[in-house]
Amino acid sequence: MFTLSATPSTAFLTPRISPSSLSSSASAAYSSSPSSSSRLCLVSLRWRSSACPCLFSTLKVTAMAELVKDTESASLSPIQCAEKRETNHSRTFLNATTEQELLSAIRTETEAGRLPSTVASGMEELYQNYKNAILQSGNPKADEIVLSNMTAVLDRVFLDIEDPFIFSPYHKAMREPFDYYMFGQKYIRPLVDFRNSYVGNHSIFYEIEEKLQQGHNIFLISNHQTEADPAVIALLLESTNPHLAEKMTYIAGDRVLTDPLCKPFSMGRNLICVYSKKHMNDVPELADMKRKANTRSLKEMAVLLRGGSQIVWIAPSGGRDRPDPATGEWYPAPFDAASLDNLRRLGEHSAAPGHIYPLALLCHNIMPPPPQVEKEIGERRMISFHGTGLSVAPEITFSDITASCQNSEEAREVYTQALYSIVTEHYNVLKAAIHYEQGLKASTPNVSLSQPWSRTQCTRLPL
Repeated sequence: MFTLSATPSTAFLTPRISPSSLSSSASAAYSSSPSSSSRLCLVSLRWRSSACPCLFSTLKVTAMAELVKDTESASLSPIQCAEKRETNHSRTFLNATTEQELLSAIRTETEAGRLPSTVASGMEELYQNYKNAILQSGNPKADEIVLSNMTAVLDRVFLDIEDPFIFSPYHKAMREPFDYYMFGQKYIRPLVDFRNSYVGNHSIFYEIEEKLQQGHNIFLISNHQTEADPAVIALLLESTNPHLAEKMTYIAGDRVLTDPLCKPFSMGRNLICVYSKKHMNDVPELADMKRKANTRSLKEMAVLLRGGSQIVWIAPSGGRDRPDPATGEWYPAPFDAASLDNLRRLGEHSAAPGHIYPLALLCHNIMPPPPQVEKEIGERRMISFHGTGLSVAPEITFSDITASCQNSEEAREVYTQALYSIVTEHYNVLKAAIHYEQGLKASTPNVSLSQPWSRTQCTRLPL
């Protein structure tokens, strides 16, 4: 629970280290090279490289190689770098106490040349769009919520314009001096209609927690719907299994790491940063660099898994779900057998036991992707207040599913299809509960729906 105020960012800040106490250490730091990323908008927001050279120059060949950057030679630790960024950061947006002051701050920074005009227009539009989405909820504190959350968002976006953040192949969630994890939760929370949201087979999440405590690794094989997926997962589990969401590591594509309006939310999650197969050849001359970057990221994940007690979320489709162009119906995108097999093998070669669980997620109404995959950064976005769902199935063992297969290729395909079918089954139950308004009655023998936040008298309405 957080206190809403006109300067909400301070709610996420832990006590700062004074500038004089910043010392060198033999660990990682983040470069100040420019970068850009995928975004949250309500109506339409399209940014193109031709419109803003100062932002999208990062998409050039020489700069793209720095998108996911090794930081072994840096002299400051990540926390020290974050402290330095906070110390040097302006308070232009944090000082705003009204909507008028906040919007005026955007224009002031633009006129001063510190904020690119296209980013400024996107920030202003984002404010109005987020406000409209929160008003959909009917929450009597909508204006207070919007000002509080958007003050924090615009402040973080402007910080990244001042001092761009570069993600390492393995990025650990930044919780201090600014708590980016709670920042993301607070932003997405009022978009979730908890009265029309459900969790399937909630007891299995306790089973997963027990295995993590025993030092085992967990792999959640999931469909992927929006950039808000991590926050939705965490919000639906926070009243009963908050540790799972905070510990979870996400396999993240480069598009959520490269736009100032999305980067602050990514910074609050544990990430293994990779280039999606769907965008591997968008710029042919970068394909080799992307493959090498992915190899480095897989090595980072192998190191994590060797230590055990890791929970990893991955979408083997390589991207977000899309609606059927003919019917408009949403469904999980097909899984890529090669990606899934690589992950399974990686788990098998770690010292700790590994377990694979299918996971279905339904939340596309909150922040749907464009109907088709786009190569360029900058896409039309929508945001709304809506019910969401999460459902987990029992562990699926490769040997049990593939016992009758004749060769490894057949086994790989059979296992992939089995996982996909289970995720689709659970997804359809969630769709019946949420979109067809069947609620808890949509439960089946394989999917038992519940609202655990209600059972614990901790109903999370948009606050």
